[in-house]
Amino acid sequence: MFFETIPWQSALVGVAVTLALIVLNEISRRSKWAAICCFIVLPIILTIFVWPTTAAEGTTVGSWFAWVKVYSCLAGVIGFMAIRYIKGAVNNKYLLFFPAFILGFNIFEAVMREFQTSGFNGMHDGMLIIGGQWNILNAIAGILNIVTICGWAGIYISKDKSQDMMWPDMLWFWIIAYDLWNFAYVYNCVPDHSFYAGMCLLLSCTIPAFFIKKGAWLQHRASTLGFWMMFVMTFPSFVDTSAYAVKSSHNTDAMWLISIISIAFNLGVFVYQFAKIRKFKLSALKDEIHTDLKVYQDVAAVNN
Repeated sequence: MFFETIPWQSALVGVAVTLALIVLNEISRRSKWAAICCFIVLPIILTIFVWPTTAAEGTTVGSWFAWVKVYSCLAGVIGFMAIRYIKGAVNNKYLLFFPAFILGFNIFEAVMREFQTSGFNGMHDGMLIIGGQWNILNAIAGILNIVTICGWAGIYISKDKSQDMMWPDMLWFWIIAYDLWNFAYVYNCVPDHSFYAGMCLLLSCTIPAFFIKKGAWLQHRASTLGFWMMFVMTFPSFVDTSAYAVKSSHNTDAMWLISIISIAFNLGVFVYQFAKIRKFKLSALKDEIHTDLKVYQDVAAVNN
């Protein structure tokens, strides 16, 4: 329903991409110097010598959005590194707001792109895009996803060797709401990249958040997205014309389905969260909302 026939080799490469992103994330989160090489030195080299050619105007990664996305993502990763590694940074409440801001900014970029894409019908940036009311629906889901970002004041750095940026109030239901919204966004707006940039990329940060390092989803997301954006800006043919490319079915029923699921789940999180805020007289901007839940307590107990 969502994609054209997926050959077995493309399915295997999808698994390989997911695993590679997980491994790269693990390497960069466990080593400060590996992170500096991956997210500061490498992007400078690519910006000067590679991307002006591979991501030029007219390619599928040559739009303003692709360029803004890669640098905003890298800014997030570097900002998180500063919070993790600069002594005392985590105690600065203004710096603690940065993760919430950069996350909301990245979602907002996509929301604006989705509103723009709703008017498209034809070839744009080298791929077929079919715009419609599903874009508007999912853009609203993205706005709800921004509004339900909470608990940034409770961010802290884990005391283990990896010094991860922990955000215990960012729990599984918000992460799933984000994943559904983001997959719908990629499927609607960058359809022929959605197998890798949607499904595989989202799995590469959600799996670590649920099974490897709980509480550090945003750090996982920023790093895996950074690695993917650098890769696709350097090798756009991988998702466009290679033997492993997986094309969207461009099925409007699929666009409607994923957009409806996205807004329904995000609306559910919104209603649950703000009912809780009202019941316990909490501040959505200052307080942690989910300290009463066992999943929150489990993260805080292990990493503090």
